[in-house]
This record gives sequence, structure tokens and C-alpha cells, in this order.
Amino acid sequence: MNKKVKLLEMYDKMYKHFGPRHWWPADTPFEVMVGAILTQNTSWKNVEKAIRNLKGKKVLNLKSLYKLNINRLALLIRPAGFYNLKAKRLKNFVNFLFLRYNNTKSIARRPLALLRNELLEVKGVGPETADSILLYALGKPVFVVDAYTKRILTNHGFIKKDAGYDEIQKLFMDNLPRKRQLFNEYHALIVETGKNFCRKKPLCGICPLKGLRPWEKYIL
Repeated sequence: MNKKVKLLEMYDKMYKHFGPRHWWPADTPFEVMVGAILTQNTSWKNVEKAIRNLKGKKVLNLKSLYKLNINRLALLIRPAGFYNLKAKRLKNFVNFLFLRYNNTKSIARRPLALLRNELLEVKGVGPETADSILLYALGKPVFVVDAYTKRILTNHGFIKKDAGYDEIQKLFMDNLPRKRQLFNEYHALIVETGKNFCRKKPLCGICPLKGLRPWEKYIL
């Protein structure tokens, strides 16, 4: 299997079906960062409700969230679920950003590898959250891996079911041009395909990736 050709073919088919996704929906890089933490283990609709609460109280900015009482923060982000835990995680990140960099422009100038390591040291920020912040908020060329990515790649014979985050990310980073816009669009298309077709009970017969699994060429 020529992995580079196959990955680009998958991208082309998803893009043709869905078109550009314009992801991540946010007004500022900081809003993307907050959303990346709030979206852990919940749907985006729930995150949007929490974001609206923060905007409604005019605290969706670095300085305000740094000063905001954690219990008050938890109440505002309650729609996102696990709100006490996420309030702690969001506070950890906000403290890191405010005390070390003071603003999003300063952190954006940090080299990718060094910044990724720093983000992963923040309690509550795992690889997917860190990479979402790097790619979508800061424009760094790093590929984001999520459950949809793993499911689609497993179903198409790229990886084994026990493949880890780093292995999956390396597959994309080694076989695609390291371009921010490509990584951005590709991941967004994977999410759409995963939500609509490659579910736990997949709809392979009508999926835009139909016919691309290695064994299907002998069936179609």
C-alpha cells in the first residue's frame, strides 16, 4: 500500500463530499484554546453552550479567566459536562498561559516541539488537546488524532486496533506535506466522516470512502 497516495485519495473523496469545513469555529485564538479543553468527552453542542455562558458574562479572555473564581467558572461551563474537573483543567491552562506568556501572540512564537512539550506538562492537557491548540489556535503544522481518526484508519487497514496516538500521528506527519491548512481540513473532514458514516455501526455502503478499503477492490 502506498500510504501517501492512499491518504491523499481519502482526503480528496471526503473533501469532494463535504466541501471545506471552516473549522475551528471561534472568534479568537484564545476561544479555540478554551474550546479545546471544554470539548474533552462531550459534544460540540454542549461546548457551544458553555462558550456562550462565558461570552455572556464577558469573561472569555485570558485576564478575566485568570482572575475568575474557579467555582464561578465551573458553573458557567456546566453545559460542557464534568464541569468541576474541566474548571480545574481550564484554570491550569489559563494560569500557564497568563503567567508564562501573558498573551496568545507570545506563545505563538514558540517553536512547535518545545511548545508541545510545555503544553503536555499542563495537568489536564493531553496530546489531542495540545495538538488542537497548536493547530487550530496557533497555526502550527501538527496533525490532530482523535477517536474518529483511529476508527477510520483501522477500518481501512492502515493501523491495528491497538495503535497509539503517536503512531497514528506519525502516519500522517510522515506521508503528507506538513502544511497547516491541509492538516486542519483533513482532521475536520475525518470528524465529519466519523460522525456521519464511520460510526461504531458503520454505514460503509453510503460512505464517501466506499471502495477504498484494501479488500473492497475484490468485491466491487
